[in-house]
Amino acid sequence: MNISTWSCHRLAASGHSLLIVLHYNHSGRLAGRGGPEDGGGLGTLRGPSVAAGCLVVLENAVVLAAIATRMRSRRWVYYCLLNITLSDLLTGLAYLVNVLLSGTRTFQLSPAHWFLREGILFMALAASTFSLLFTAGERFATMVRVAESGATKTSRVYGCIGLCWLLAATLGLLPLLGWNCVCAFPRCSSLLPLYSKGYVLFCVVVFALILVAILGLYGAIFRVVRVNGKKCPRAPARRKARRLLNTVLMILVAFVVCWGPLFGLLLADIFGSNVWAQEYLRGMDWILALAVLNSAINPLIYSFRSREVQRSVLAFLCCGCLWLGLRGPGDCLTRITEVQSGASTTDSSLRTRDSFRASRSHSFRMREPLSSISSVRSV
Repeated sequence: MNISTWSCHRLAASGHSLLIVLHYNHSGRLAGRGGPEDGGGLGTLRGPSVAAGCLVVLENAVVLAAIATRMRSRRWVYYCLLNITLSDLLTGLAYLVNVLLSGTRTFQLSPAHWFLREGILFMALAASTFSLLFTAGERFATMVRVAESGATKTSRVYGCIGLCWLLAATLGLLPLLGWNCVCAFPRCSSLLPLYSKGYVLFCVVVFALILVAILGLYGAIFRVVRVNGKKCPRAPARRKARRLLNTVLMILVAFVVCWGPLFGLLLADIFGSNVWAQEYLRGMDWILALAVLNSAINPLIYSFRSREVQRSVLAFLCCGCLWLGLRGPGDCLTRITEVQSGASTTDSSLRTRDSFRASRSHSFRMREPLSSISSVRSV
């Protein structure tokens, strides 16, 4: 399809959907298809993609509701978990919108709507990764900084959460604000035909730096815990160090497995030719789905490894089952009573009990180094 630069800019100024067709045709995304009317797109992957998005939304919605309604603690960890879960929930919703507006619907969108469709997904993914970085930073700061008032800590957490979302929104909406390749076809990405290759490279660098920073922070946390464990050479302290190491390894493996293929694909898109892209980039939508699935893994790592969150989710699900009549009311109420009786925060001192085991656990907690426990028990 041949068209002059002047005509292309006229289409861009009018917001005509034909502009999207032009860019997709130039990128090779229409090769092998009968045209914009040909379904193409996700094809047989649409069903699994919708299922993956629904899984992310459902899992994070349950965790978010459980934390908000059942978790008694209101410490900084509480707000970090809420922020991570909310960003992952929005990632699932943004991915579902992206999938449902793909295929033939892509060529019915105006350029502004196309930028919003892709930008909101980029924003949600960025918010999720920024939230993970912020949580790692707060865990490290809690261990190395002197004690501070709860109000000061909460105010800083609020400010950092707001900064996470501001940065994520800015990153996702940069193409809509002007960093794009509209009518500048040689600078366009083949995978995202209206995105500039420079912008895509910038996003890859940002996400890679976030991964490096997260690993660096958790590595520093692990070193502090190990040093404190040597100062207090007891089996529980060593178990906590191993637990933290396992968490760090889980974070690394999950992030690399989920994001690695997408990084590789984007780098190949940036530095490869359009001919290469026409041959290999089609049908690679599962790679984006894999990156989105990281938002389904995050609650398992950051939430369910906290006993308090486990109890909150269990209590929430029990109440839901009781409300739906799926379980006997006696069993459910018994479990909820057990959960509530032990739902104190994992960082606070244990309540005084008559049993010897509880009193021994209480005395041990009072002797452990505070810096090695208070910020990692809920990892």
